[in-house]
Amino acid sequence: MEHRNESNRPAARVVTVDLIVALIVFAFGAVVVYESYRLGSSWSSDGPESGYFPFYIGLLICISGAMVFGQSMLRLRSDMKVFVERGPLKQVMIVLIPTIAYVLCVQLIGIYVSATVFIGLFMRLIGRYSWLRSVAVGLAVSVTSFMLFEVWFLIPLPKGPIENLLGY
Repeated sequence: MEHRNESNRPAARVVTVDLIVALIVFAFGAVVVYESYRLGSSWSSDGPESGYFPFYIGLLICISGAMVFGQSMLRLRSDMKVFVERGPLKQVMIVLIPTIAYVLCVQLIGIYVSATVFIGLFMRLIGRYSWLRSVAVGLAVSVTSFMLFEVWFLIPLPKGPIENLLGY
């Protein structure tokens, strides 16, 4: 019997991902249908109301999601094709999770501090650069971006408490 490496073990099957995506598509369509109905999705005396066409587009999206879901349910027990193995999924998550954290931090502490921390930690933990080089590059990118956008082009980007203390 063949021994499988932990990183080669399946993390998700194609049919499972199909089911999840179908549910997301259906939910998106349902939001469109609901909001279109709320705006007015019928035909009035002077023509279609503002939600008329989006309502039917949302309905088509819901039907498509439901059809994919139904087809996937029929294949659930028989289709064993692997969508992603644990090793590659781990590599994606190593990038995805800090990126999501970065986007959230931009809202809380501003883009410049978030970018400095994000770049510095990525260089240190993923790239295995020294702390000095990682911090220096993170700071250099953020200071350069600040000068470029805030000072020279006068384009304000999201700022946090540190930039407020500096008067920006």
